[in-house]
Amino acid sequence: MGSKSISYEQALADYRVEAERPLIEQHDNKEALLSAYHPDYRADTMTTLKVGPNSGDQCHRQVAASIQADARIDEADLAGASVVETDVLVIGGGGAGCAAALVAAVAGARVILATKLRLGDSNTVMAEGGIQASIDKNDTPQMHYDDTLAAGHGYGDRSLVAQMVMDGPDVIRWLIQQGMQFDTDEFGDLLTRRAGGTSANRVCYYRDYTGLEMMRSLREAVRNSDAEVWEYSPVVELMVNEQGHCAGAVISNLKDCSYVQVIAKSVILATGGIGRMHLNDFPTSNHFGATGDGLVLAYRLGAKLRDLDSFQYHPTGLAHPHHLAGTLITEGVRSAGTWLLNGNGERFVDELKPRDVVAAAILKECAEGRGIHTNDGAQGVWLDTPGLELRNPGILKQRFPKLLNLGKKAGIDPHTSPLLIYPTLHYQNGGVAINENGETTVPGLYCVGEASGGIHGKNRIMGNALLEIISFGRRAGAHAAERRSLRGHKRVSIDHLSRLRRELTISNMPMETKGPMLFPVCAKFDDDVDYEGLRRNRRK
Repeated sequence: MGSKSISYEQALADYRVEAERPLIEQHDNKEALLSAYHPDYRADTMTTLKVGPNSGDQCHRQVAASIQADARIDEADLAGASVVETDVLVIGGGGAGCAAALVAAVAGARVILATKLRLGDSNTVMAEGGIQASIDKNDTPQMHYDDTLAAGHGYGDRSLVAQMVMDGPDVIRWLIQQGMQFDTDEFGDLLTRRAGGTSANRVCYYRDYTGLEMMRSLREAVRNSDAEVWEYSPVVELMVNEQGHCAGAVISNLKDCSYVQVIAKSVILATGGIGRMHLNDFPTSNHFGATGDGLVLAYRLGAKLRDLDSFQYHPTGLAHPHHLAGTLITEGVRSAGTWLLNGNGERFVDELKPRDVVAAAILKECAEGRGIHTNDGAQGVWLDTPGLELRNPGILKQRFPKLLNLGKKAGIDPHTSPLLIYPTLHYQNGGVAINENGETTVPGLYCVGEASGGIHGKNRIMGNALLEIISFGRRAGAHAAERRSLRGHKRVSIDHLSRLRRELTISNMPMETKGPMLFPVCAKFDDDVDYEGLRRNRRK
């Protein structure tokens, strides 16, 4: 917190709704701003991986501890475990997992979708701003491609980005076929808006809960498909065949406290992000189950990871009141023209710069004393929603009902009072390295959605996440379904854990930590199959 920061009460008393506010002159270049203030650039947050296929790479300390942890099980735990066979096992019940399961099932494959919580409990539900697709007459896939690479500082895999942007229009059509609604004009044409760091209006949306609407339609489609859904069934380990290829997974059935071995010809990881690890002690916009399980499972099987030093801190997470800290406020509000103001009432950044730049600018204002602090230790800057309403009467009610509901929970009316916001840990930019079909470097293992890496580089622009999960989820589902004609595995085991434990021992790594994490620390479960503990914690 800046030593001279302005109190919440004083800043609120000084706040005035104005129709015009000039942007103060900016002197920092992008690289200097990020290097000085963005958490990814802090040397004390990083370490070097000691074991596994990415040995020698830089990685966030908390992530490194997780992916270099010992396994939760050994061979003895599988004694008496039931065995189930299928063609395709999808791990994760968010948008990417549902898209993969739907396409694989339609192609004729036997599909099991195992999800840690309920079907649909995911970051997909929490995505608000929209989904990118080049459908506007003033836009092209080439512009979308260029914007994506530029926002990611040139680190994105060009072949993956090209595939994603070319899939965009068809993804929108497919979602509409599944029953998803989008906002349209009086002629029935899809409305679009501009995202930060982009050159055209490209984001299709439904109010300010696009992800929730997407997940509603996908969940219903999966329920009505031939895919078999296992809820409250987290995966604790992957399995290998005699060739070292992925051959299935060990699933923990939370309802009867037992393990199940699922033998599959293809496994699709769609486990989502890592926000509930609260990197660098930031609040998070992520859902309860976002604990990075896919990274851990894929890495110890030998899959290559990438960009593990890069995470996205969304600029506008609610900072006050404390019990709602980290709750996402969609970038769509800034796309509509909302300003960011420091404690002096000044606009200090172009609100539609890429997210990492805007987040770093907010952190700078707080560090240099122009931020706003509350009595309970929160800090941030204003999101000037009353100014937006003044310039566009009725826009909050018409386009941002979720924001108004959040204001009601916070005891703040966004029509008349600004909201205190601060960056919130939002998205895992890196992840498991994949190709255009979602295949990892381990045969038989796919990875899609936020758990995968290579598409966004070092920073993601709004709307590309929802596009990515459907684009590559569908591709992985189709490709995995083609493998159903392969011969079955001769032998399936968890022998790769012996290699893991040997590497950890040789490298003098601690063996006390077990992974994957499964649930955040705040869950306080007695053990990883404590379903009754899950229910108890819900009632508290």
